[in-house]
Amino acid sequence: MPVLVLNASYEPVNITRARRAIVLLIKGVAVVEEAHDRFVHIGLRLPCVIRLRQYRRLPSRIQTLSRKNILIRDGYICQYCGEKFLSSELELEHVIPRAQGGQSTWENLVAACRDCNARKADRTPMEAGMRLLRQPRRVTIHTSRALMRQTGVDEEKWRKYLYY
Repeated sequence: MPVLVLNASYEPVNITRARRAIVLLIKGVAVVEEAHDRFVHIGLRLPCVIRLRQYRRLPSRIQTLSRKNILIRDGYICQYCGEKFLSSELELEHVIPRAQGGQSTWENLVAACRDCNARKADRTPMEAGMRLLRQPRRVTIHTSRALMRQTGVDEEKWRKYLYY
């Protein structure tokens, strides 16, 4: 279960797993702002939104290039056919193939389903007659917040913290 993490100023900072959020609560680093109806332990409800007790100054962070972050950036949608898939059904695809000198960068990696990835093979999208839904970009703090909003669309309790 994803949990929204807020700074002491109620500014959205991150999305973490429930397990990590519970650790922060037990250590006394955070408090529960919103909780689900389920209990994880006697007297402890499953957190939905937590807030850090002390304000943490966040450095301008550079997002790590990883499979998980590429899939999150692309919304678990194949960038060629536009269908939404589970993480396990998607592959990372080089827009400019490595065989043609393409690098593993934010701007050259996209999420693709197995069928589209196989159909494109070692060709550029133009050579394969395929179009990208959108041009891949590096994830910044602004896209990071946009991704939090996108993730929180279905979480009713997150809405007031994500500035809809």
